[in-house]
Amino acid sequence: MKKQLIGGLICLYLSMSSTQLFAQVTTNAPNVYRDSVVQLFGVVMTADSLKAIPYASIVVKNKGRGTITNNDGVFSIAVNKGERITFSCVGFKDRLIQIPENLEGNQYSVIQLMVNDTNFLPATILKPRPTRAQFERDFANAKVDEDLYETARKNTSMSQKRIILSSLPYDGKEAVNASLSQQASKYYYSGQLPPMNILNPSAWRSFINSWKRGDYKSKK
Repeated sequence: MKKQLIGGLICLYLSMSSTQLFAQVTTNAPNVYRDSVVQLFGVVMTADSLKAIPYASIVVKNKGRGTITNNDGVFSIAVNKGERITFSCVGFKDRLIQIPENLEGNQYSVIQLMVNDTNFLPATILKPRPTRAQFERDFANAKVDEDLYETARKNTSMSQKRIILSSLPYDGKEAVNASLSQQASKYYYSGQLPPMNILNPSAWRSFINSWKRGDYKSKK
């Protein structure tokens, strides 16, 4: 009986100790996570003229998180201590910084200077033909692959043009003209029945021409 009582007391003590330890870890976990988060902010500028660089990319390396600078080159992003941050922009060399792991506090400011990235392309010399006649002769005698000819024939055929014309959406100018035309027709025939195309000679002529061209034949 005495042994059972001692064993029960030991089990109760271990249970209370584990519960207290779990509660302590759970309570301290948010503080540990909160201490690791850093508010990184600053400005991205050119190294030679100290001008702000808008829309530069600030990305946490290998994390898929990031932001961009505003029109004044200013940015702000939440990162973790020890993470590496990449600064990049078209026309400039990439820059990489690392947030100190032993940083005191939760804010870290930087003024990132970007250096121009110069790319030298091979030189291209353009030489015009001496005369128009020589240009026409060289253009007519230029060798073009037969496959390119066949592709050009397919792309410029009437059937392909009709397919493209029927599938392409209106651009801005065409959409406005179509809308204005519909409104004008609506106002013109306001209060009366609009004419029917079955009695329109122009519509019949367009239908007959389409029938002769074979527009309504089934394509296999």
